[in-house]
Amino acid sequence: MPQTVCPAAGTMFTPSGFSPHLASTCSEADPVIEDEGGPQEAQGPGACLAEGPSITSASLDTLIQHLVPTTDYYPEKAYVFTFLLSARLFISPPELLARLCETCIKQQQLDQSPLDMAKVRKFGPKILQLLTEWTETFPTDFREEKMVGLFKDIIHRIAPCDEAYWKTLNQVLQTLSQKLAAIAQGEECIVKVNASSVSSISDKLVAFKTKSPPIQKEMLSICNDPYTLAQQLTHIELEHLSHIGPEEFVQAFVQKDKLDSTQPCFSEQKKKTTNLEAYVRWFNRLCYLVATEICMPAKKKQRAQVIEFFIDVARECFNIGNFNSLMAIISGMNMSPVSRLKKTWGKAKTAKFFILEHQMDPTGNFYNYRTALRGAAHRSQTANSNREKIVIPFFSLLIKDIYFLNEGCANRLPNGHVHFAKFVELARQVGEFMTWKQMECPFETDRSILHYLHTAPIFSEDGLYLASYESESPENQVEKDRWKALRSNILGKTKELKELREHHGS
Repeated sequence: MPQTVCPAAGTMFTPSGFSPHLASTCSEADPVIEDEGGPQEAQGPGACLAEGPSITSASLDTLIQHLVPTTDYYPEKAYVFTFLLSARLFISPPELLARLCETCIKQQQLDQSPLDMAKVRKFGPKILQLLTEWTETFPTDFREEKMVGLFKDIIHRIAPCDEAYWKTLNQVLQTLSQKLAAIAQGEECIVKVNASSVSSISDKLVAFKTKSPPIQKEMLSICNDPYTLAQQLTHIELEHLSHIGPEEFVQAFVQKDKLDSTQPCFSEQKKKTTNLEAYVRWFNRLCYLVATEICMPAKKKQRAQVIEFFIDVARECFNIGNFNSLMAIISGMNMSPVSRLKKTWGKAKTAKFFILEHQMDPTGNFYNYRTALRGAAHRSQTANSNREKIVIPFFSLLIKDIYFLNEGCANRLPNGHVHFAKFVELARQVGEFMTWKQMECPFETDRSILHYLHTAPIFSEDGLYLASYESESPENQVEKDRWKALRSNILGKTKELKELREHHGS
């Protein structure tokens, strides 16, 4: 079924990755446990967190200190990702960077003259590396001029030791500028796609009344090859994923912590989850597009052909590793206006559909799907071909997992410490997603198919029911009453719309 960003508290889903120690610490005040010898570096965002930072809880000051590099210490990459991801719940990125720079200036005596050249030459590459990681993983933090200003200031202080620091800074800022421009362009595209995909198809309903040929083009006239359509769906999925920043997963569920006396770090304007919300809207659009394509044809045989086509598309999505499109297609085919078409389903070959449904069965907290996802992730790690590296998770379930992780454990423990074990688990889930979203789509684009997927008009829920009743008559009095009300309401609006258009056209 179509999804929303924040699930209701009563839904069936439960977190997927609760580690035993995390569940046991949800209500206890853990002691601070720190690495004494300096952490070892991990391989990527959120990687090896189970073997990484041995901190289950600590004060915010301690966690910030653990982030600060020195001449002989650099925080492991997993810790950097985890803390930068979660710290924004307690302190804004500009404030955190200011605290970080202030500590570095004091520890390395960067405000004194002359500088200890030997000491600064050991420290310089480490602070540059940390700030570079920050810009690469959380580029939108640097949309604020204050962030860039703090970055430049700390480099200005160490530059007298090595002019190469200026060159590195300029390279980092140039890369950052390109990333921010790409993000801005992606957000503009989202606005355009949203504007083009809200078109109404009330006019199409007239076709059912007269049983005349459809006014609108149909999917099979644009693309009749299931594998090709699955490839183009994968293009759209990966495009959406590429724009979602890890911070959006945290900002989606920002709320006032009862154990936190400070004010939330985000105003409603700054809680930007634009890309995440756009991706959920895309899932819903694909659900309704599938249902519209099935309900649209006037003849039963044609509707059965469309069902069989989408079953094959769903199977190809599964083979590719595109679980989000797979679930959207299955959800669209399971919508009530489609599932009630018993005569149509009776004419279609559906054995493969039931196999796919079994793979996405919610039983056991989506056990079958999670098993298939692990298999796809393993294939991705060992694959030589880019086509075998694609992993696109069922996104709404990932959101629900993170939601319940957030709801299940407080951000702070009763003693005021940050519940860092919770954020290690959060970083594990988000970090895995970050690895998958970096994949570039290996398939060629077909602009006509992509345009259709983005802009083809779709029925509203009422429109779907009316189309369904027009295709196969209501079976009981409740359906008959609804059919009558829908015809009066929707077809009446269609007549008014036509008259309005004729008036403006004259």
